[in-house]
Amino acid sequence: MTRSAPEAGRGSTGAGQEATVQEPAAVGGGPVSHAIFRLARLHRMFAGQLLRRIGLHPGQELVMMHLWERGAQRQADLVRLMDSDAATMTRTVRRPEQAGFVRRRPSPTDKRASLIEPTAASHALRPEVEQSWSGPEDLVAADLSVDERTAARHPGTPGAPERLSA
Repeated sequence: MTRSAPEAGRGSTGAGQEATVQEPAAVGGGPVSHAIFRLARLHRMFAGQLLRRIGLHPGQELVMMHLWERGAQRQADLVRLMDSDAATMTRTVRRPEQAGFVRRRPSPTDKRASLIEPTAASHALRPEVEQSWSGPEDLVAADLSVDERTAARHPGTPGAPERLSA
């Protein structure tokens, strides 16, 4: 089965044309799930392009957001905040650390731990990071009413499909 999808900046389709994506036959049992998967992937790719312009990769901006709002954090606290694991968080923090956006300092209360804190250079990125989230949001939610946006964020609210609120 072939479905049309808006061009995502690849290929040689002209203005107003749509690219086609060949769906595997197995997707027949879950075409909506496949569409959600593809949309999420394209959304992440678009956001990633915006983030790379400022020297970050997807996921690192979330760490920065937590640090900007909460201040210095232990890596274990970031793991919990982001529902991640220690190995992934180590990699996620290493790149911004090497770029000078975060630094580690010893914890004053736990000699075994270090705190990860945002640097002045990272604070300068904050408006651009926020824009990297609001740009895709504007594209995705442009035609949604306030109630529809609320329902999308909070299943179970008026207007949200009941089966999503379980």
